[in-house]
Amino acid sequence: MKYTEEHEWLREEGDVMVVGITAHAAEQLGDVVFVELPEVGDTISKDDEVVVIESVKAASDILAPLDGEIVEVNSAIEDEPGKVNDDPEGEAWFFKLKVSDASPLDDYMDEAAYKAFIG
Repeated sequence: MKYTEEHEWLREEGDVMVVGITAHAAEQLGDVVFVELPEVGDTISKDDEVVVIESVKAASDILAPLDGEIVEVNSAIEDEPGKVNDDPEGEAWFFKLKVSDASPLDDYMDEAAYKAFIG
């Protein structure tokens, strides 16, 4: 897995990237009460705002970590946003992305670097 400074994780599954937020991010947000996901088929560019997540503490935008096309979304977390708090790095992934340019992956952190980053 790779991690961004915006507390997102990326996991490669075949020819797509699965994207979600880290346990650290979910903990900082507090109880998640609303998630708005992109549409399947949307073409996104790195740093586009693609997900809106609201908690009892704040609202946040999740930025696209890579360029590509949304090929699947996890509608279960729209129906039950609390899953983001329960399993942020597992079942509560946000979307799957068919990547058009994977080169920015080289700039992202591995798990050890991310753990050092959040200190």
